[in-house]
Amino acid sequence: MNLQTILLQSAEGSGSSWSGMLMIVAMVVVFYFFMIRPQSKKQKEIKKAREAMQKGDKVITAGGIYGTIASINEAAGTMMIEISKGVDIKVSRDQVYPVVENTAAEKK
Repeated sequence: MNLQTILLQSAEGSGSSWSGMLMIVAMVVVFYFFMIRPQSKKQKEIKKAREAMQKGDKVITAGGIYGTIASINEAAGTMMIEISKGVDIKVSRDQVYPVVENTAAEKK
């Protein structure tokens, strides 16, 4: 091998490292736009919906319990949910989601 062959091989190798780095950056961008950004938007919508909840709204807990908000304690970050007449449970506000009722099921 002579010096010229060695220099040409090393020049080719440096170009492939840039293309590898470019692929990694492209993958990060794809992950951001297809996974991170939509999840962030969804979290903001859920937070906004939780802040808009009031007494009397129908909700579901993270554990799958349906009920109606009986009272909200802003300071403690909790709410009392009536799951049956005379049966109230105390849950964290972060573990409650508003119920989106299916109008097609109600018509049947």
